[in-house]
Amino acid sequence: MTKNQSKKNLRIIFIVASISSLYFVPWILVKAWILPLPDTVQEQLEQGIDYGFDGMIVYVDQAGNPPEFYAAGWHDRKNKIPAYPQALFKIASITKLYIAAATAKLVNEGRLSLDTTLADYFPELAVRIENSEKITLRMMLQHRSGIPDFVNHPDYWTKPPKDKQETLEYALDLPADFLPGEGYGYSNTNYMLISDLFDKTLGYSHQQYIKEEILIPMGLKNTFGSLHEVDIAEVMSGYYVGVDTDFKTEDTGLMLATAEDVGIFLRALNDGSLFNEGEQEIYSSIYVYEHTGLLPGYQSIAKYHKDLDMVVIQFNNTSNFDGYNWNLAEIIYSRIVSILRNKER
Repeated sequence: MTKNQSKKNLRIIFIVASISSLYFVPWILVKAWILPLPDTVQEQLEQGIDYGFDGMIVYVDQAGNPPEFYAAGWHDRKNKIPAYPQALFKIASITKLYIAAATAKLVNEGRLSLDTTLADYFPELAVRIENSEKITLRMMLQHRSGIPDFVNHPDYWTKPPKDKQETLEYALDLPADFLPGEGYGYSNTNYMLISDLFDKTLGYSHQQYIKEEILIPMGLKNTFGSLHEVDIAEVMSGYYVGVDTDFKTEDTGLMLATAEDVGIFLRALNDGSLFNEGEQEIYSSIYVYEHTGLLPGYQSIAKYHKDLDMVVIQFNNTSNFDGYNWNLAEIIYSRIVSILRNKER
């Protein structure tokens, strides 16, 4: 076989393999990716509704321009209430940005130490979390602790925990995923423990501290620590494909906010106006400046785009078991950013 024949055969094998692989990709993702880009963000949201999302919200804040608000689909499908941009939304793991920012403040105040170990902070858990004497607060913040994620416990989805203590039990008495500081493994358990550490250190709830030190100074009146603080009618409904349930009444213990409030917070996080002297240096050493969130019925993306000096927040209120809805949400988000970038040309 000649060299050229070999190259030709390799190309044929690659093409056949590529075509075959498409059978394993939901065609809706292919369609969402290859369709011509719409002219407007609103048109892109309407496409998202056509792909199966019940409701979508987008907030855009570009420096020097008034903020832009978009919504499509349903706020509440059962009661036929259209989606609107000012709705409250369960922001899921975006909550971690607020926890990390509050940690930077407490470390700067000298009330917490990044290098103190989990065993020192929680001696009662020392024998139940492997390597607790080597795991530091810094490692927990950076997801480098090796502590297993409670959501990976085989009973987590079939026997949901009734409260925070039961949730924590799903991560205790298990072998570590890796040695402290020698790997990376995203674990919700880390931030559950950090919020418990706040409560223990402060003598009151971490939600109250975040409210007093971050939300009130920034004028964020539409951000809340839990479902108990809000009018449930203002919370966007959340749907899971194949399940006839509205998940908005499920209390996850995580934060709720409007897209605008998340956007204002994210810009302040990125430009440093959120912090007092010395705090941003601490924050930069422990966590990231953007995040996504995922809960049954709720998906969120919060990012700052430096090249455009623009914050774009996207909320979607439909999720599914196999996760393709998450991939679809990311495709829609990237297309929205492309639309906004095209407007600047």
